[in-house]
Amino acid sequence: MSLLTGLREHSLVVADTGDLDAITRYQPQDATTNPSLILKAFELLRYQEMIDRVLAESRPKESSRIVDQLSVAIGEQIANVIPGRISTEVSAHLSFDTQASIRKAYELIERYEKQGINRNRVLIKLASTWEGIRAAEQLEREGINCNLTLLFSDAQAQACFDAGVYLISPFVGRVSDWYQKTTGKQFTPEVDPGVLFVKGICEKAAASRYDTVVMGASFRTTDQVLALAGCHRLTISPALLEQLDSLEGEVTPSIQPQSVTHKASTPLSEAAFRWQHNQDAMANEMLADGIRRFASDQQTLESLITQRLAARA
Repeated sequence: MSLLTGLREHSLVVADTGDLDAITRYQPQDATTNPSLILKAFELLRYQEMIDRVLAESRPKESSRIVDQLSVAIGEQIANVIPGRISTEVSAHLSFDTQASIRKAYELIERYEKQGINRNRVLIKLASTWEGIRAAEQLEREGINCNLTLLFSDAQAQACFDAGVYLISPFVGRVSDWYQKTTGKQFTPEVDPGVLFVKGICEKAAASRYDTVVMGASFRTTDQVLALAGCHRLTISPALLEQLDSLEGEVTPSIQPQSVTHKASTPLSEAAFRWQHNQDAMANEMLADGIRRFASDQQTLESLITQRLAARA
């Protein structure tokens, strides 16, 4: 049995890519995209006809909306080959604007529904800022499920649990990267800070019986992936999926159901959330860095669109 097959016995596998070929090859339950992945897809040959069609139907000087159109067009193709959900991201530029994030979510859902993709097949991705979590709270009440990304702290996870968010994506690799850079140490899976962080969130969700789905994200190695077998979902890059599929072995879940349950804690206030998150130097730095990176990739994508439109004129 391949490690990928064994992993699927304990966790739902999600493809962390916009590459339709890779998604078709590994047949994940769900798929997730972000501006960085859409930027990569923008260069793939199989998407060029679709990109040209979207650009032909678009108005000049609306590059940000064209990014949304491309995201939904790619998401539609992915949704047609997976049984589960496609995550589509609200622009990182809106990470600190609750109402603008809600409006953008409405626009994305409307675009999907016009293409025949029901909202129950879509997850709206939002950064795990206080404002993003508040946007998700309202959207969840309206039947629009959300995926809260760039999650690096216990405070972020707790606020998402409090808000009744459908799914959260705590990051493994970026957490480990920060600690390796800061301490100069290399970590085995048993003591990997990113693995322990996500494992702790999984265990808290189980112990407190939160309905929120925990999806480990941002993996660097197959060892990190396997160390989180038993997490609800794991979103994995094509390169790591290929490695897991090529290796034989048994997969043992490291996250077990909790025998002791705990009452949910009092919901975090905004002040408590900001203070607790601020006290975690890694989380504070990595959230800001992640938002900047996604915003930069969005800007690069918009520039490429502008160039293509100019070449067509």
